[in-house]
Amino acid sequence: MDDDKLLGLVLLCIPLSLVSFGGGQTIVASLQHQTVDVQHLLTSRQFTDLYAISRASPGPSTLIVALIGWGISGFWGAVIATLAIFIPSSALICIFGRWWQQHRLSPWGRAVERGLTPIAVGLIVAGGLAVSQSAGLSLFEIATTLAAAAFLTLTRVGPYPVLGTVGALYFCLSAAGKI
Repeated sequence: MDDDKLLGLVLLCIPLSLVSFGGGQTIVASLQHQTVDVQHLLTSRQFTDLYAISRASPGPSTLIVALIGWGISGFWGAVIATLAIFIPSSALICIFGRWWQQHRLSPWGRAVERGLTPIAVGLIVAGGLAVSQSAGLSLFEIATTLAAAAFLTLTRVGPYPVLGTVGALYFCLSAAGKI
């Protein structure tokens, strides 16, 4: 067990947990920066792989934290990292959740929600960009992603047909040796 690395991950997770407004996806950019660039717990490729596994698995997007903890210290690393990411935000909700529900429709409560919404959207976009950088996407892959996003935004087609189409396109291009 690498106690210093696990302690670094725990000390990273606690504040991220407290500012994860909008869900776990909002902390991905900070998590990537801290684990890859600052603490050197992972390489960019490892982070991208763990992110892909966490997104393909059922459960919250913060599952990546458990995977990072597992990589550092095995089973107990996963348990400790998971507790570090979930307990602070859960405690915050338990302490202030009822009070917030009573005041969220007040003028200042609405102002707070309106102010936090673009911040959450910006953090989610930053997380997507951080993962894209870690993955080292090519121009073709970036163009494909943007085209798929535009198609999903401008049409009523669900994401699964788009994913299937793009997957088939990449399979054909790979089989033909074009990518």
